[in-house]
Amino acid sequence: MPSEALLRVENLKVHFPVRHGLFRRAREWVKAVDDVSFSIDRNETVGLVGESGCGKTTLGRAVVRLADPTGGKVFFEDQEISNLPAAKLRPLRRNFQIIFQDPYGSLDPRMTIEDTIGEALDIHRLAESKTARRGRVAELLVSVGLDPSHAQRYPHEFSGGQRQRIGIARALAVKPKLIVCDEPVSSLDVSVQAQIVNLLQDLRDSQGIAYLFIAHDLAVVEHLSHRILVMYLGKIVEQGEATIVIRNPKHPYTQALISAVPVADPESKRARIILSGDVPSPIRPPSGCPFHPRCPLSDGKRCRNEVPLLREITPGHFAACHYAEKG
Repeated sequence: MPSEALLRVENLKVHFPVRHGLFRRAREWVKAVDDVSFSIDRNETVGLVGESGCGKTTLGRAVVRLADPTGGKVFFEDQEISNLPAAKLRPLRRNFQIIFQDPYGSLDPRMTIEDTIGEALDIHRLAESKTARRGRVAELLVSVGLDPSHAQRYPHEFSGGQRQRIGIARALAVKPKLIVCDEPVSSLDVSVQAQIVNLLQDLRDSQGIAYLFIAHDLAVVEHLSHRILVMYLGKIVEQGEATIVIRNPKHPYTQALISAVPVADPESKRARIILSGDVPSPIRPPSGCPFHPRCPLSDGKRCRNEVPLLREITPGHFAACHYAEKG
C-alpha cells in the first residue's frame, strides 16, 4: 500500500571498513549507523540530535545517497533509492537536497554566486535561457534575504551567515521536497543562528519543504522541529513529539543531554547529570544496551546482555531503555 510518508528509512546500516596489514584488508568495521528506522512526512521537520561522533551526519548523507548504505532501505515517495545506480538516481536528486555544516568549505571559491546557484539549474535543465537562469538566481537570493546584485560576487566577499544563506538558496534552486540540514547554524554567531533558523522555518511554511534537521543544540531543535530523534552510537535511543521529548525525556541519555542545556532564568535551577566514562568506540560497541557503560540506571546484567527495543512508552513516544518509566 502507498505510504503517506515522504521519506521512509528501514533498518539502515552504514559501516565503514577499517583496513590493516600489507594488503589493506578490512579486519574491522566502524558501525556509524546501525539499524536505524524512521520516517518524515511532507512539510514536517524532524530533528536529529546527539553527541559529536554518534553518526548523525553519516545518517543524513546516507538519506540523500552521498554515503552508500551497507544494509537496510531508504524509500522516497515509496520508491526505493538505497540501491539505485547513479544514472537512475540523478534525475531524482532534485527532490532531496542537503545544506552542509561548513559555510566556508561548501562553496567553490572560484565560482561566482550566480554560477554556484545556477549550476543545479543547468544540471537539471530548469532554465530555458541565460536570462531565465539569471532571473531565477535573483529570485532565490531575494528569498533568502540577499541582494540580487550580489550574484556576480565570490564567496570570500561574504560573511559566514551570508554564505549559509547562499547554501540554502543553492538547495532551494531545484524546488526540493526534502532538505537535510547538517548542523547549518553550528558555526555561526548566536544572532545569525536565529536569523537562519527563522529563515528555514519561513521557507518550510511557504514552500511546503520537509527537513531532517541535524544539530546538537536542543533549544534550536525544539524551536524548529515537530518530532525529535535522539541518536547514540549509531542507534536511535528515543523519538517522539519535540515538546514531549524535551519536557519529559524517558531515556537516561536524553535526560543527560537536556540537563546540559543552559537555562536563561538565573532563578531556575536544573540538576546537571554528569555521565561517567567516554563514548565507546563504534568499532567495538558494548554488548547489550550501547549506553549501559555510562548509564546511571544500568543494573549491570540485563543491560549488559540484552539489547533494548525501541518501545512505545506513552502514545507516540518511544525509548530504547529497559527501565524507561511510563507516565
